[in-house]
Amino acid sequence: MAESSQGPGGTAPLLAVRGVSKAFPGIQALAGVDFTVQRGQIHTLLGQNGAGKSTLIKVITGVYRPDAGEIRLNGIPIAPPSPLAAQELGISTVYQEVNLVPSLSVAENVLLGREPTRCGCIRWRELNRQAVAALARLDLRLDVTLPLGDYPIAVQQLVAIARALSVAAQVLVLDEPTSSLDEAEVRQLFAVMRRLRADGMGIVFISHFLHQVYEISDRFTVLRNGRLVGDYDPAALPRLELIAALLGCDTSAAGALTNAGPRAPATNVPRPFLRVQGFGRRGAVAPLDLEIRAGEVLGLAGLLGSGRTETAKMLFGVTPADRGSAEVEGRPCSLRSPAEAIAAGLGFCPEDRKTEGLIPNLSVRANIILALQASRGWFHRLSRARQEEIAQHYVKALNIATPDLDRPVRALSGGNQQKVVLGRWLAAQRQLLILDEPTRGIDVGAKAEIEKEIAALCDQGMAILFISSELDEVVRCAQRVAVLRDRHKIGELVGDDIDLAGIVAMIAAPEPRPPEAAHA
Repeated sequence: MAESSQGPGGTAPLLAVRGVSKAFPGIQALAGVDFTVQRGQIHTLLGQNGAGKSTLIKVITGVYRPDAGEIRLNGIPIAPPSPLAAQELGISTVYQEVNLVPSLSVAENVLLGREPTRCGCIRWRELNRQAVAALARLDLRLDVTLPLGDYPIAVQQLVAIARALSVAAQVLVLDEPTSSLDEAEVRQLFAVMRRLRADGMGIVFISHFLHQVYEISDRFTVLRNGRLVGDYDPAALPRLELIAALLGCDTSAAGALTNAGPRAPATNVPRPFLRVQGFGRRGAVAPLDLEIRAGEVLGLAGLLGSGRTETAKMLFGVTPADRGSAEVEGRPCSLRSPAEAIAAGLGFCPEDRKTEGLIPNLSVRANIILALQASRGWFHRLSRARQEEIAQHYVKALNIATPDLDRPVRALSGGNQQKVVLGRWLAAQRQLLILDEPTRGIDVGAKAEIEKEIAALCDQGMAILFISSELDEVVRCAQRVAVLRDRHKIGELVGDDIDLAGIVAMIAAPEPRPPEAAHA
């Protein structure tokens, strides 16, 4: 359902993006995208990883210059050369990570870089007065002389919004503002957003929490692979159709399964290698129960933002759980750090291979044998010949394209870097391997090789947690699939019940109403 390019009464829309394209070497990030925000509207921008959301926002806010197309604000063409220029035009952005200075006062953060001065000295009383006035617009009353870091994240988000509004913003971009907030804090933020909408502001809201976007949005725009899928009225768009638009799949078969009953449990299954119960972390993953069994691939399925990566990092102790319990082979295990996870027999191939998975200046050989050598201890060093033997085996097995084993891993392509990370943990012979997007950025042939290697590892008795945003990969690889939505585990599919339609149906199923609502 397309949205009119005209505002109410035939006036020009507040913000109009028309035919915008942007390419980077080897990537068409945006291809002829249209996007319209009206006055007094909360317009949500949706899409999976690589859909083009971030690039579109960066074009609008002056971080990137578009290769083609135009942007109009109040009907007037604009081409901001920088975020500061966009802010001066009336387009302000609040990012997911609060980009303020916790050690400075609330007032200093609100007016940072724009402090009132006299004879080169800051007028502190006037600074505090202006900050109080800016916060009052959000119905927020704070002691503005206290350090910002003394306040919770939700309040810091609101202070960031107050700062953005203090420069006469007409368009406010909120990039994942609820990702670290609890339900009460989300309610507080939404009340502010509704107040700003009533004042005539246009708000661009980016979020992956479906229940939130349906609650707060006046309009949806969906992007996929850098292209516009469509603009939609949330009231006329069933959740199932939104998921189909996000994934680009046919969910007609899933419609019949949306209200399907519980799946039959699997029988004759091996004892779990890892079992967690009530395992969760505030602001990251709601408490969940999960079993990962030897000789089995457990898939984690869900849309972007559903909590897949957060769950993987929690299990490996990168961001440890703050509630619940874990058992490894029936024995209690805390998993409070990666060192504890590795000692318990776990390995982790992270989604962000460049910053979390590789040591870029080390060689291919050194990166592959790193985990194995660490598990042996540095006083039991592998000989150079043994290192080369192991590295060469996985270079060949995974078809890693490198001229030699001593080539710095930073010189390899992204797909080959991903294979090096996988090879490292295969060489370390872990009992449980967590694979977070192991095939991202890899060609079709290499994907098939990795899927074949995963199957072989299962045959050898390894337990694998497999995460992929490509649901067809999860269907191909997994014997069980745990489905996540909005950072909650909502169910599992087993064996022959695993298919794309069943996963999508579970994600799209109506959320259960609270007990008091059921009797209303």
